[in-house]
Amino acid sequence: LSLNIPVLLSCSLQVTGANKGIGNGIVELLARGLKPTSEWHVYLTARNEKLGLEAVKVLEEKGLSVKFHQLDITDAESRHRLAAFIKENYAEGIDILVNNAGIAYKVDSTAPFGEQAKVTIFLPLMAKDSRLVNVASTMAIMSLHAEAGDHEKAGFSNSAYGMSKVGLWKATAILAEQFRGDPRHILINSCCPGYVNTDMSSHKGHKTILEGTFALKWPLNVIIVIDRYSNLQLAKVKVSVELFASHSTKLNYRRIILLMLIPRVLLGADTPVYLATLPKGATEPYGQFVRERCVVDVDKECPL
Repeated sequence: LSLNIPVLLSCSLQVTGANKGIGNGIVELLARGLKPTSEWHVYLTARNEKLGLEAVKVLEEKGLSVKFHQLDITDAESRHRLAAFIKENYAEGIDILVNNAGIAYKVDSTAPFGEQAKVTIFLPLMAKDSRLVNVASTMAIMSLHAEAGDHEKAGFSNSAYGMSKVGLWKATAILAEQFRGDPRHILINSCCPGYVNTDMSSHKGHKTILEGTFALKWPLNVIIVIDRYSNLQLAKVKVSVELFASHSTKLNYRRIILLMLIPRVLLGADTPVYLATLPKGATEPYGQFVRERCVVDVDKECPL
């Protein structure tokens, strides 16, 4: 599994590969919401230590408390160093692991396909009632259309990147089945953050990371987190409660809808953070692919 993890550790929040892009947005959103204290530590990790420390400094200038740990997801030694660090400093393990890493090669790139790293090294370190979120992409569904031979008819182009996301999405589903009976009750899902304007998308995404405003939907359990956003500048907050039915779990979710002015850095991070902060005791969604907080029925959208 390819990996770029915001990781909430028990007494620690760690985000890897997060010196820029969606990963950085996830770090900021979680750091704002959790208000790191002696009970919560936020770690931002990146391959490049210099860039990682610079990203931490920017977040600190926003009034956020974030720490740094180097991690190159393609380097086994680097992964083992992080695992050893977690074992030594956070005995209760990782509470939330958001795997957000990925590389989108340009069409004419000569780089070898499939720079991958195994996330399994972190699974023994997951805490009770923890959350594992793999950030995949709707490109996975596009690639399944390609396998069916109707991708051009469906309006999708050829994409090796998309096939890598199929692997991540399916690996998440398989992993969820393998851990379904685990006594730690690890909630495992994958999601699509949307087509966000980042370096990875060559800045072609329609969702902006740093500018603009948007309507953000929050689950009811996160309202306490929102109440603690003392550093977040809100011009207007309009709250209403609505009832939604999820697509495939047939469960009803109460959601707080807040219309607020906040940086769009939180937009691409919204669904990953939503899954990462599902309330304790939640059993659904599990092993699902989620887009804009809704479970995607992939079999219905892309029958093969």
